[in-house]
Amino acid sequence: MSSSSAEKHLILVDGSGFIFRAFHGIPLMLDPSGTPVNAVYGFTNMMMKIIRERTASHMAVIFDAGRKTFRNDIYPAYKAQRPPPPEELIPQFALVKEASRLLGLPTIEMAGWEADDLIASYAKAMVKAGGQCTIISSDKDLMQLVNDHVCMQDPIKEKIIREPEVVAKFGVQPAQMISLQALMGDSVDNVPGVPGIGPKTAAALINEYGSLEEVLAAIPTMKASKRRDNLEEHQENARISYQLVQLKDDLDLPTPIDELGCCQTQEEPLIEWLQERGFRSILARYTKGQSASSQPSSLSKTASNPTQEESKDHSHILSPAYENYETITSIEQLQQWIKLAQDTHYCALDTETDSLNALQANIVGISMAIAPGKACYIPIAHQQDNLFEEQSAQQIHVAELITAFSPLFTDPSVLKIFHNAKYDFLVFKHNGFPIPTPYDDTMMISYVQAAGKHRHNMDELAELHLNHKTISYDDVTGTGRKRIIFAQVAIDKATDYAAEDADVTLRLWLLLRPEMRSLQVLSLYEEMERPLINVLTQMEQDGILINPDLLRSLSDEFSQKMAIQEKEIHQLAGKEFNVASPKQLGEVLFDEMDMPGGKRMKTGAWGTDSKVLQELSDKGHTIADQILTWRQLAKLKSTYTDALIDQINPQTKRVHTSFNMVGTVTGRLSSTDPNLQNIPIRSEEGGKIRAAFISAPGHVLVSADYSQIELRLLAHVANIPQLKDSFIHNEDIHARTASEVFNTPIEGMSSLVRRQAKAINFGIIYGISAFGLAKQLGVSSSVAKQYIDTYFERYPEIKTYMQTTQEEAKENGYVLTPFGRKCWISGIQTAKGPMRAYAERQAINAPLQGGAADIIKSAMLDMDKAIKEHQLQAKMLLQVHDELLFEVKEEDAEKLVNLAKEVMEKTVTLSIPLVVEAGIGKNWSEAH
Repeated sequence: MSSSSAEKHLILVDGSGFIFRAFHGIPLMLDPSGTPVNAVYGFTNMMMKIIRERTASHMAVIFDAGRKTFRNDIYPAYKAQRPPPPEELIPQFALVKEASRLLGLPTIEMAGWEADDLIASYAKAMVKAGGQCTIISSDKDLMQLVNDHVCMQDPIKEKIIREPEVVAKFGVQPAQMISLQALMGDSVDNVPGVPGIGPKTAAALINEYGSLEEVLAAIPTMKASKRRDNLEEHQENARISYQLVQLKDDLDLPTPIDELGCCQTQEEPLIEWLQERGFRSILARYTKGQSASSQPSSLSKTASNPTQEESKDHSHILSPAYENYETITSIEQLQQWIKLAQDTHYCALDTETDSLNALQANIVGISMAIAPGKACYIPIAHQQDNLFEEQSAQQIHVAELITAFSPLFTDPSVLKIFHNAKYDFLVFKHNGFPIPTPYDDTMMISYVQAAGKHRHNMDELAELHLNHKTISYDDVTGTGRKRIIFAQVAIDKATDYAAEDADVTLRLWLLLRPEMRSLQVLSLYEEMERPLINVLTQMEQDGILINPDLLRSLSDEFSQKMAIQEKEIHQLAGKEFNVASPKQLGEVLFDEMDMPGGKRMKTGAWGTDSKVLQELSDKGHTIADQILTWRQLAKLKSTYTDALIDQINPQTKRVHTSFNMVGTVTGRLSSTDPNLQNIPIRSEEGGKIRAAFISAPGHVLVSADYSQIELRLLAHVANIPQLKDSFIHNEDIHARTASEVFNTPIEGMSSLVRRQAKAINFGIIYGISAFGLAKQLGVSSSVAKQYIDTYFERYPEIKTYMQTTQEEAKENGYVLTPFGRKCWISGIQTAKGPMRAYAERQAINAPLQGGAADIIKSAMLDMDKAIKEHQLQAKMLLQVHDELLFEVKEEDAEKLVNLAKEVMEKTVTLSIPLVVEAGIGKNWSEAH
């Protein structure tokens, strides 16, 4: 970089901002030692380009020194919600500063001050000295500094930002950016601003009135409006926001400008450092075209993840054989493997247990992989029979294993990789191990990339991505009566099976992890799905208390009701038969009673599923109604009142459901063993079952439920003015729809008309047909079609949304939720009419149901954090669709209700408000 001694030009690099941007903009890269280096690669590449191409007399890289600054004294919530840096970024901070040093670039930071304040102070000092300043950043917070002597440069787009560019982007002069940001606030930095004022409104106010204080002074002269009310109510927040966004430009410079030399590169150490990092292309350019193949062997591929230039070549992942795994029988052997993992900076782990119930499972063994084809198995509790084995293999005691593994599990420099981490975490907790951190989960990585495309179990992913068929569990344990438990599997066979699992997990990680940035799912994984694993782990471990006596009483009650129902069915049929037998039921309904619409299945028996019975009920056949009621009671009895008693954990006296994180296309959680998400909400029997879920002594249950969340999302994503207006003004949305569709005044509206509108509102979300709506409302198909046509006439935006969403699904194969989750829609391009019609309905609903799932997951993370920050004696126990259920000490119940409403309603920002309804009770039914 050359410079004229007559011209002073200071280049300031926003180091903190650039590191994060490079980290999220460049796919994951690991150097030959296994250290993440994608941000380092981007930083080094950019700095060397600037040194080559820009002219400057002085240069420095500015960093944040820490999170707490004087702004936190002004407003404690400032940047408080920002998550900690991603685990893969933490080791890169030091490497970035090392790169700066080798390139001859001074690095500057100062405790108590942000990098932006230092940049402002250095820029002002350089201008005062008669020079020019270029700030390498695209951060809008720095645009207030732009003037005739100070410009900015976007580090990625390399676009120069001067006054015209600021005006074109924000509609105000650079000097007015402080007032603009004070009015509009900043959700990322938690700058409050004024609700309802975005950048365009803020710019309009500033252009009309002037500075922030001039805008606030003009409030009494403004026309009455929601905007004026917000300005009046929140003017103090606006003034606080002004203090938060205004940069300090008068700091004592920690390093004088004259000492910011440029740029005395340490050539030999830099070349050696680039070789160690594996930055072939940068090294080749630096050494004036020297080919990468002539570089020292330290640049050759190792067992670590490939660098950017090598990332398309997967041979080092796919080629190594799945064999010759090592069995670990001594602590000395294990310590060698742990040292390898620490040197590599990552390892894949998997547990083998004696039960699928993680909360009751004992560890039989643990497998570990540190490179493709390099894996081991540590047997712990295998039952060995010396009669059948020439020599009994030594096994490590679990206590010794905990001692040996604990430093690795808690080492922040080693990434622990799992497939279905939640199960392994529960097993580790149950067996006394610490929870591993940091961690990745290949099941969740696959899920955020391809929900709905395929399943995400290890065996299927191995065939799909690795072209490898894994050893199955049946292969080692047998099947049927001959099946043995895993603890009885011979250790050599167990090693082949278990070590392969860890090996496959690692290979999947090496293949799938780098794809997340290009597929634009990294933030969804890192900010939502991965942190949710720990939250769900704790929820499953905590479980919920059950009243077994009430369940037994309900079982008796349901049995009596079923007996009465069965008697009535027999009377209507004119004979006794087994109501639970589909074959006998079909014969009674279609052979003996000669009912219409019967269809035989391939077996020759009559079909009698709920759809068939519902159609008969719709045609007025009372016996079908009775059978449906009987079946509902039978299902509730078998699934809940009988089964829940057997599922009470003998140690905790609680029921511990398991949340499936990858079971749906839309991101919704499902629950199993027991399934607590299908208990009828509005039926009398469902309420009685919920009453059996109780709080511990001295505690109560709190239910917090999002109100009409999918309708709100529909109004938001389809941008429907009437519906948005109703939600903003807290109107009865179904009454509003009835008024629009049926041309009926809201005042004095009958409950029947409102219910019909409610059926249409929710039916539209699920792509209901005229025939389906006709059945729900008890009207003809032509009348139902007229209702739907009128609905679309009143709300044309919904029709547009439906058509656009279906077209996007057909073109891309997936739809997006409002928060960027991809939901792949199977069958959307098929020629088969019924399958395609179902896929089209799914495409319409998936962004709404998926958006609701994103919101509740975000709320779970926020509530978990809020409960800890407020030190409430509360636990989050269950998530059921749009509802969260907590157990809390009685004295903290009201605090938790208020906190839940505040946190959950603000967990995301939509164009309309979210509303949370919360209740308190000794049991779930009371709370809900």
